Amino acid sequence: MPTEPPARSYHHGDLRRAVLTAALDVIAAEGPTALSLRDLARRAGVSHAAPAHHFKDRAGLLTAIATEGHTLLSAALGEAEDLRDLGVRYVRFATAHPAHFQVMFRPELLHPDDPELLAAREQTRSMLRTAVEGRDADPVLGFMAAWSMAHGFATLLLSHNLDGLLDGRDPEAAFGALTGVMFRPAPPSSSAG
Repeated sequence: MPTEPPARSYHHGDLRRAVLTAALDVIAAEGPTALSLRDLARRAGVSHAAPAHHFKDRAGLLTAIATEGHTLLSAALGEAEDLRDLGVRYVRFATAHPAHFQVMFRPELLHPDDPELLAAREQTRSMLRTAVEGRDADPVLGFMAAWSMAHGFATLLLSHNLDGLLDGRDPEAAFGALTGVMFRPAPPSSSAG
C-alpha cells in the first residue's frame, strides 16, 4: 500500500496567507528589514520562487502587509464612539498588530503607488479626518494633531520608551487620560483690573 507524501505546511490555496503569516512573525521578532523571500519560502516549505509568484518582490510583500494593516485599522477605527475612543483604538491596534504597524508607515519599504494600498490608506485617513471635523478652525491641523498624538504614543509604546513612565498603568487608559490633558479647554483668563 503506497504511503502519502508528508503534509506541507500550507494548503495550495493558502500559500499567500502562509507567507504573510511567516512574514509577520519575522517582522515582529526582527523588524521588516530582516525579511527575505527565500527565507519565507523555506519556512513555508515551498520553492524559493513561490512567494515571488504572489508578491513579485520583497516590497510587494511588505505592501500587502501594509494594505492588510490599513484594512484592519480602518475596521477598528470604524467602531469608535468619539475622537478619544478613536485614538485609544489606534493605540490598541498598534499593540495588537505590531508587525503591521511597523510596515504601514514606511513608504521607503513599499510600492507607494499600489492601488490597493492607496485605497486602504485613504480609508484610514478619511476616518481620522472625519473624527476631527468641526473640532478645529483648521481641520488639516486638527487631523495632523490627532494622528500625531495617537501615532507618536503608539510608536513610543511599541519601542518601550514609555515603560518607566507608564509605571504599570494600562497604556490605553493612559492614552485616554493624556488626550484629556492635551485637549482640555484653556482656563478662563482673569484680568486684573
